[in-house]
Amino acid sequence: MASDANGPRPTLEAVAARAGVSRATVSRVVNGGAGVRDTVREKVRRAVADLGYVPNNAARALVTRRTGAVAVVIAEPETRVFSDPFFGRQLRGISRELSAADTQLLLLFVTHRADYDRIGRYLAAGHVDGALMFSLHGDDPLPAMAADAGLPTVYGGRPGWPGAEREPHPLYVDTDNRDGARQAVRHLVERGRRRIAMITGPLDQTSAVDRLRGYHDALAPAGPDPRLIADGAFTAQGGERAMARLLDAVPDLDAVFASSDLMAHGALRTLRARGRRVPDDVAVVGYDDLEPAAWADPPLTTVRQDVEEMGRLMARLLLRRLGAQDSGGPAPRPVITGAELVIRESSG
Repeated sequence: MASDANGPRPTLEAVAARAGVSRATVSRVVNGGAGVRDTVREKVRRAVADLGYVPNNAARALVTRRTGAVAVVIAEPETRVFSDPFFGRQLRGISRELSAADTQLLLLFVTHRADYDRIGRYLAAGHVDGALMFSLHGDDPLPAMAADAGLPTVYGGRPGWPGAEREPHPLYVDTDNRDGARQAVRHLVERGRRRIAMITGPLDQTSAVDRLRGYHDALAPAGPDPRLIADGAFTAQGGERAMARLLDAVPDLDAVFASSDLMAHGALRTLRARGRRVPDDVAVVGYDDLEPAAWADPPLTTVRQDVEEMGRLMARLLLRRLGAQDSGGPAPRPVITGAELVIRESSG
């Protein structure tokens, strides 16, 4: 039976007495330590449940030097994060993995330049055991801040920022963006499209750079007309504007590869407003395969990356890194997941 909520808080000594073991054994079980037989561990867990014992996290942190918390830093403003389903899917994967490891998630955004100082101070103050960072831009100071603080960090996306060499073996999770873009553009070529435009993301992000390289690969050796490339900033509004610029520059283009589904949705709106039929006049391919891709009109051909799984992998890598740091075991390695073209009606 659990203890009275208004009575004294159960102690380690009370749990030890209930389980018939030493206080040190209870401490090892509660703090996830090794060297306890399964039968004894189960007795301690039953005693914890019976008494309603709740560990004192402050005291535990003094012993384990762990806070039980991880910072998730997204280098984008809140408005962007909450309007883009990509971030929601990735956060869901991270949250589920951390929850399974009884680790708290602390979410931090970068809305203004002043936020960097605030976040840097927080990360250096020992409030979290490690950090997960994604949507980083080329001049982002966050990786250097984490390195200066000695904070174990896993990145979402291939490192490409200045000073990345300061961390000799950065841990990251990414998809094979270059191959995914190659698949998309080759599909359009195979469908007989000859004037294939591309809407890129910001080229200070490695995912956007790699997808642009894949676009060039698929059109080699002739290469694309530079007028057929426009930046859509990884947003729906950016995709609308980029599609308009492309149509103004090359009115007879017959296909567009947008390197995110959000930008592809924006491109579809512009094409509809300009009276262009999809896919009859212009074929469209996106990237991500988030749920709205299948609901588009027409349903969107896109490159699938498992965004939620990438979030889980980021959290798993960080937890493994923290465990290896404690045990002296081998450090985990970066993970690159595959990309798969999903063909629907928008590409003809």
